Amino acid sequence: MGRKMDRAAEIRATLERSFDAQFLEVVDESAQHNGHAGAPDGGQSHFRVRIRAPELSAMSRINRHRAIHGAIGSDLMGKIHALAIEVDA
Repeated sequence: MGRKMDRAAEIRATLERSFDAQFLEVVDESAQHNGHAGAPDGGQSHFRVRIRAPELSAMSRINRHRAIHGAIGSDLMGKIHALAIEVDA
């Protein structure tokens, strides 16, 4: 049985499957939020995504966020407390 993929790797994998990303970075920022409301023990709750993908360039900011949230999927999004998104259009 293989090791369970961490959430940052899961986020990266879903975005790589959904977009033709020229640049993609997924950063787990959970340690910066230890002790804050909504920050569970064990981390893997706060992430930052930096992405450059041609599919996102013509979209409005809200549609970019919707596309990224949709690509990640409701199951995985339900396990994330906070997701910061930076799109380089």
